[in-house]
Amino acid sequence: MNRLRLFCRTVPLMVFAALVTVALPARADATVREGSIDGVPYRVEVPSHWNGTLLLWSHGAYSLEFPPPSEIALTNHPATRQWLLDQGYALAASQYRVVRGWGVVESGAKDQIDLLDWFTANVGKPRRTISAGASAGGLLALLLAERNPRRFTGVASLCGVVGGTTGHFNSALDANHAIKTLLAPELELVRIKDPEANTAGARRALRAALNDPRGRARLALAAALADVPGRYTSRAPAPETVADQVRQQYFYAAYDRGAFWGVNRTDIENRAGGNPSWNTGVDYRALFARSSQKALVKRAYREAGLSLREDLGRLNAAPRVKADPAAVRHLDRYGTPTGRTPWPVVTLHSTEDGSVPPENQRWYAAQVRRAGDPANLKQLYVDRGYHCTFTAAEEIVALRTLLTRMNTGHWGDTRPATLNGAAAMFGPDHQTVFDLDPEPGLHPTTPSFTHYNPGHYLRP
Repeated sequence: MNRLRLFCRTVPLMVFAALVTVALPARADATVREGSIDGVPYRVEVPSHWNGTLLLWSHGAYSLEFPPPSEIALTNHPATRQWLLDQGYALAASQYRVVRGWGVVESGAKDQIDLLDWFTANVGKPRRTISAGASAGGLLALLLAERNPRRFTGVASLCGVVGGTTGHFNSALDANHAIKTLLAPELELVRIKDPEANTAGARRALRAALNDPRGRARLALAAALADVPGRYTSRAPAPETVADQVRQQYFYAAYDRGAFWGVNRTDIENRAGGNPSWNTGVDYRALFARSSQKALVKRAYREAGLSLREDLGRLNAAPRVKADPAAVRHLDRYGTPTGRTPWPVVTLHSTEDGSVPPENQRWYAAQVRRAGDPANLKQLYVDRGYHCTFTAAEEIVALRTLLTRMNTGHWGDTRPATLNGAAAMFGPDHQTVFDLDPEPGLHPTTPSFTHYNPGHYLRP
């Protein structure tokens, strides 16, 4: 755990895409085109046996605390990129004019379409185009297709923030409201004057909470209000003890969602022209009752000898945060999917993702039932913790699921046993996943598709 703690102090979770994307030399039988469009870099690879289908890849939000990668990602795993090229698919990706923070969604909405226009004019008009991406890029992949439905034939959204950016920041506000109210009243939630000092103060308060049963109980409650699981490593199951599960929640609160105490919150407020988050009118007793993590909280409160009822009452009685209406409209305009599906959509998510909880997927499915065709949506899950923790084999199987639907008009067999069997056919270089334990890096694993039914999204 010491290596895990050190890693989290130095590399926030939002830099995940940069860690697992490894630059590969161009294939001998692929044409590589690199350049810029209005100053925005792009990379395109077209195999000599191009089958007429283009995959337009949208990368996620890189950390505001570190320089972005110099290489333009075309997929998450190098092995996924290799498989696509081997099968005759062309790949294209823009680096976007804004590559860090939540401006990627707004920027990418234009820059990716500019690249698609360039590809059509300079390489050829694709017979079919797939919009694909991961994390914030998984949200962007959906938004691109919804706003340009005639330009795309299918969508693959991996670990996507498909509950929308507004809900994502509201959820972070709920967790931080509990931390401020119950653990550290000196912290600022919005309109933060000194983001670095506020983040440092939050981390100090959270570390102190780990050393006391009462602090751990309150940290567990804060995490539960954002559906953050007690599982931070990707392969190992959640620990058995309350203390160990809360410790894993702590890493999300301090180093991933912890960015909402500072630079991420400030960045989104600057882009939206005000604060787009609110908790006015929220009943925290009702919110907690819907949380997927309420059993852990109840155990923690029993161990600490605290009254959960009293603490929920304190949350309901505490001062609330009002949003700026114009900022809310800005975020809704740039970051909330409608659920329209004139083309097939495949989503892939980890069951215990604390950065983008899988409850996002349930909310998106409800949007599709209201505005689209549920028959066009297939949602797949792997049994892992952490964020975007898929092997190349699992990514390829998810893409093949989409391609089968595009080719035949029908979904193939998507039972977990069938998907795991298909993923197991790939070699060892396709069977690695990013994990923080025993040390940060890619580690061998086995296919982990599973049945999963996420709970209700707490704060759309």
